[in-house]
Amino acid sequence: MVTVGTGKYTYELAEDWAKLPQGQAMGWASMIATDSSDRVYVFQREKEPSVLIFDRSGNYINGWGIGTFAGPHGIYIKDDVVYVTDRDDSIVLLFTLEGRPLKIIGERGNHSDTGVGPDFDDENDVVPKSAGPFHFPSKLIPGPSGNLYVSDGYRNARVHKFTAEGDLAQSWGEPGNGGPFQFQLVHSLLVTDDENIYVSDRENHRIQVFNSEGRFLNMWTNVRRPIDFAIDNEGTFFVSEVFVELDKVGQNPTGTSRVSVRDRNGQVITQWETPASHGIWVDRHGDIYLAQMELGIQKYVKKS
Repeated sequence: MVTVGTGKYTYELAEDWAKLPQGQAMGWASMIATDSSDRVYVFQREKEPSVLIFDRSGNYINGWGIGTFAGPHGIYIKDDVVYVTDRDDSIVLLFTLEGRPLKIIGERGNHSDTGVGPDFDDENDVVPKSAGPFHFPSKLIPGPSGNLYVSDGYRNARVHKFTAEGDLAQSWGEPGNGGPFQFQLVHSLLVTDDENIYVSDRENHRIQVFNSEGRFLNMWTNVRRPIDFAIDNEGTFFVSEVFVELDKVGQNPTGTSRVSVRDRNGQVITQWETPASHGIWVDRHGDIYLAQMELGIQKYVKKS
């Protein structure tokens, strides 16, 4: 049994957790979330259905989302409403747990003009300019007030705030590698109970913190390519990070991923390396789920 973490935050790896039907393989696991009944929802690319549903033990229940998404990226569940981003179609959507559409924001396939050309490299280039919603958004999350927040994203450099009805209320952010409000690949975000917004500024290796009106509050710089966040019932943060190095000719990526457990000020409590890391979620029991792209899912069970 593999054990990771330290002290209060010690976990055992549940080996081969996800159990799909015979002959069915998981695609590219992007992000992950759980509902109030502890069912686990995996948002996958390259295979369908795009949403795979498991019980807490990893047994496959069912799925939905066939022919629905062009580029599955972010998933989040609150009060048993599913919030997802279809990155490649530049839309964000709300669903019931059973996959019934509730709301769509944006126009499918209509990308805002950020000056991106056909040779733009999502991983390395800075977008020429910011624009309105959306150009490859990455995650949609509701706040406690009912407002909706979107990280936008791969080909934009903005955070958008919408009313509960889906009307745009505010946007902030611009391309760059300098001070606050400048982003290079806004990959995810997290909204806390006091409606502060933690933003993954991935290629700048930092997390920027804002209040609900978009006022800058803080910046965490002791992270490496932060991918996604989760927060437990006690307000402890869990961050999936990935570090990639290229050889001298810019090929053959190597590196490691890690999970870091942090306090509200971003200070590391404990951390451990993983084979891959993308989406992360902590359920109501304190267990961690990690979406590992082409490697599938890892579950870490919190030790009592």
